[in-house]
Amino acid sequence: MTYLHESTSEAVEVRRFWRRLGLPGLVDVHTHFMPERVLRKVWGYFDSLSPETGGLPWPITYRAEEAERLAVIRDFGVRAFTSMLYPHKAGMAEWLNGWAADFAHRTPDCLHTSTLFPETGVERYVREAVEAGTRVFKAHVQVGAYDPADDVLDSAWGLLAEAGVPVVIHCGSGPAPGKHTGPEPVGSVLARHPRLRLVIAHMGMTEYEDFLGLAERYQEVRLDTTMVFTDFAERLAPFPRRARPRLADLGDRILLGSDFPNIPYPYVHQLEALERLELGDEWLRGVCHDNAARLFGL
Repeated sequence: MTYLHESTSEAVEVRRFWRRLGLPGLVDVHTHFMPERVLRKVWGYFDSLSPETGGLPWPITYRAEEAERLAVIRDFGVRAFTSMLYPHKAGMAEWLNGWAADFAHRTPDCLHTSTLFPETGVERYVREAVEAGTRVFKAHVQVGAYDPADDVLDSAWGLLAEAGVPVVIHCGSGPAPGKHTGPEPVGSVLARHPRLRLVIAHMGMTEYEDFLGLAERYQEVRLDTTMVFTDFAERLAPFPRRARPRLADLGDRILLGSDFPNIPYPYVHQLEALERLELGDEWLRGVCHDNAARLFGL
């Protein structure tokens, strides 16, 4: 199915949103571009979700070929985005990093993204990625089923902290808990590497308040908005109303994330969900553009 025509009216809405705020566009730190056969497997997982399997139906709104997906996100006015990709077993990360380096080379508006896994050689290939100019890493504790505080990763975390390369990490227990999800393992990593620039994906869903606490404790910790506050997420794991004032206090360290293209609703709904928090235009400008622009030196 082709989405270029269908996205046109939505693009008008998205552009109206950021133009009203006086922004030059959006910066989305949580978007997925990966090898096609890997992405098809990710989509297959979401396609399998249903009440019968214990999950919410999860239709992929932007199921299209890579070129079409790029056209759509550019049409929205997203001036910088990422290629979040991640291994589910040893031996995948270095191959994924090679693909992502090539993708970034041919896609200049994509921030060069890399990933890692607790395995022999991880410090070497993380160092190589940093030396090659990677801008951001992705770590997925839930899918990878590993402890981020594993000693095998310690030197890699230290290297990334020293280099100042942000790491978007899915470490909360949503949409389903994993063996090593939750704030404790990440807290152990930060205790060893307090300057590590972790970006907590999905604001730590479902342990929102615990991860807000980590951001309040560690100045380099940030959170991304991916799916949070949307109608879909509010059914799955509502954000506690009592924690909203803390969002305002951390307004300079919250970054727009969307999970494009793997979302079960239109992209513009993420923006509308942020706006209806009523935290003000200055907060929205920071979240939707300025905070990430500052972090990545755009």
